[in-house]
Amino acid sequence: MEEYTIFELQQKMTSGELTARRLAEMYLERIETVDRSGPHLNAIIELNPDALTIASSLDEERRGGGTRGPLHGIPIVIKDNIDTHDQMQTTAGSLALEGNIAKRDAGLVERLRAAGAVILAKTNLSEWANFRGKNSTSGWSSRGGLTRNPYALDRSACGSSSGSGAAVAANLCAAAVGTETDGSIICPSQTNGIVGIKPTLGLVSRAGVIPIAHSQDTAGPMARTVADAAILLGALAGSDKRDPATRPAARRGLIDYTAFLKVDSLKGARIGVTRSRFGTDKRVAAILEQSLDAMKQAGAILIDVDLKTSDTFGKSELEVLFFEFKADLNAYLGALGPEARVHSMADVIKFNEENRAKIMPFFGQERMEAAQEKGPLTSKKYLAALEKNHRLSRTEGIDAAMKKHRLHALVFASGGASWAIDPVNGDGGRNWDMDSSSYAAVAGYPNITVPAGYLFGLPVGISFVAKAWQEPTLIALAYAFEQLTKVRKPPQFLKTAELGL
Repeated sequence: MEEYTIFELQQKMTSGELTARRLAEMYLERIETVDRSGPHLNAIIELNPDALTIASSLDEERRGGGTRGPLHGIPIVIKDNIDTHDQMQTTAGSLALEGNIAKRDAGLVERLRAAGAVILAKTNLSEWANFRGKNSTSGWSSRGGLTRNPYALDRSACGSSSGSGAAVAANLCAAAVGTETDGSIICPSQTNGIVGIKPTLGLVSRAGVIPIAHSQDTAGPMARTVADAAILLGALAGSDKRDPATRPAARRGLIDYTAFLKVDSLKGARIGVTRSRFGTDKRVAAILEQSLDAMKQAGAILIDVDLKTSDTFGKSELEVLFFEFKADLNAYLGALGPEARVHSMADVIKFNEENRAKIMPFFGQERMEAAQEKGPLTSKKYLAALEKNHRLSRTEGIDAAMKKHRLHALVFASGGASWAIDPVNGDGGRNWDMDSSSYAAVAGYPNITVPAGYLFGLPVGISFVAKAWQEPTLIALAYAFEQLTKVRKPPQFLKTAELGL
C-alpha cells in the first residue's frame, strides 16, 4: 500500500484491478501490521466496523456505471474530535467522553460521505486537542494512549492531529482529516513528513467538531502529496447552515482545487521570506535556504519580509482561547444526551480529578481550569484581546506585508525536527522559537506545509501562507515546489533517529 496516490487508486478501481472493498481490506491489514503490532504506532484509536459494508455499496454504484468523484471508494481516516453518526465514538481522546455516539455526522463528515469516501477509522490525538494542561505530551490521550512518529519511534508525532499525521505518513490510509486551532495540522504534518492544509476559517464547517475556539478552529486535509490534499479539500469545503462562519464559502469555496496543480506556478511569483522567524537552529535554516534556492531557480521572486514575533499577540491569543474554550465546549457538551458523563467544562474538570490516576498520570488540566474562570464572550477583556489578535496578525501583520511588497504568499519555517518523547517533561524538548503557525492561525488565514528536507532522518517542512480565501494560490505554489524538489520519502520505522553512531 505504500505511497499510492488517490489518482492511482482511482485508476486501479476503474480498471478493475482493485475494488473499494479490497482497498479498504488492504488498509485494514496494514493498520493491523504497522499500527497495532510491528512498530506499534498507535495512530488509530478506533476502526469503523461499517467500513467494508460501505465500501461494498460504493462498488455496487461503480458497477452500475456511476461514481461520485475522485474520492469514490477512497479510505479516509478522521480525527477523534469529529462527530460521526455511526458505531464509532467521538471522544477527543478523553475518558470523560468514552462511549459518546454522536447524534449526527459533523458537517464535514456529511460532505465526505456524499463524495463517496470510506471513513475507515478515527485517529488518536492529543487529548482535548492539546488544550487540557500546560506540560502536555503531544500525541497522548487517556483513551488512546501515545501515538509515535513513524520516522523514529522515540520521537513525537506532534499534536494535536498526531494520529492523522502518523497514519498518513505510514500509509495506513489514502489521506486524513485533522483539526487546528494553532499548529495542530501544520506541526503534525511537517513532523511526519506530509502535506497539511490549514484552510481559511470558514472554508470548512466546524459543526460537529469538538471545539476549542471558534475564532481559530478549523479542519483540513493531511495527505502525502499536494494533489491528494487538494482533492480532499475540495470535498471538505463549502457552506453549512450549522456553522455561520461558512457563509462566505458558498461563493469563495471551490469543489475542485486540482485545477491549480501547475508545475510552473513559481515562475514570477512574489514570495515574502520571513527569515527573521526561521528560528535559531542553523541546520533547519540551511534546509530552508536550499528550498528557497530551488524556488528562485524556478523563477520565484524572493523578498525578505521582517514580521514581528508572534509573541506580540501570544498573551492575547491565549486569553481569547480561554474565553472561547469555555463557551464553545459548554455549548457542545450541553447538547449531548442524558447518557453522557459530562455536560459542561466544570463536569469534565471534576471527572478528571476523580479519575486522576488514569487521566492525569503525566500532566494536569491547568488550561481547562483557567478557561473555567473566564466570564462571558461579552466581556471587555475578551473583546479587546480578540481585536488585538486580528489587528496584529492581519492588519499590521500578514495584510501589511503582502500589500507593501505586492506578494502572492509568505514563506515560514513549518518547524524543526521532531523532539524526543518525554512524558516527564512533556514537549519541553520542542524548538519553540519558530513562528510556524501562529500568524495564520490567529488571523484565520490559510497555511500549507510541504516537506522540505530531513535532519538525521527526521522531516522538516516549509509553509506557504497568504490572505483569506487564497487556497488556490497556495496550492499552486506548494505543488510547484513539491514537484520541483520531490523531497518526501516514506518512513522506515526506526527505533531512534539516524545518528550515525
